Amino acid sequence: MTANPITSAVNSQAVETAKSLRQLYFIRVAFSVVWVILIALFAKVSLLTASILLIIYPAWDIIGTFLDIRANSSNISKTPQYVNIVISSITTIAVFIALQKGVPEALMVFGVWAIGTGLIQLILGLNRKKLLGGQWPMIISGGQSVIAGIFIFISANDPTKGIASLAGYSAFGAFYYLLAAIRLSKSVKL
Repeated sequence: MTANPITSAVNSQAVETAKSLRQLYFIRVAFSVVWVILIALFAKVSLLTASILLIIYPAWDIIGTFLDIRANSSNISKTPQYVNIVISSITTIAVFIALQKGVPEALMVFGVWAIGTGLIQLILGLNRKKLLGGQWPMIISGGQSVIAGIFIFISANDPTKGIASLAGYSAFGAFYYLLAAIRLSKSVKL
């Protein structure tokens, strides 16, 4: 019995996509870990440095999303990623502008961004689950991002909250990217 060339090509494409996404997820983990460390170090001692880090976070998401589009050679719609690029671009500019008014305003912008990108991540994970499997960490992460975004927005004016409160948000994101990378390794025999 001979192998179906179409099935073989689809499986080969899924394996290559999974490999590329796994590598990207590890890169995203590394970025988030470094960002968490830097925000923890500078949030209390340098508002300027912490503010720059707050701007860098959604800007990095733009780069990460471009890399995601490049890594994903499948025929799955890339519309969610393009929407994410637009949202993260607007957010990067909006955080910069909001910081001129104050940290609470910037945190509100960040919270709205976390909600929007969480919904996109949720949709993307559900779409990729059909082709690649191993996307449950991304699905959970998307849902948690929505919840975290609501919390960040609501608590933005709490005087005990500040930019440092975002470290947990980023740390959980790193954790879920790590789980997704490991899960992709197991679900598609790499």
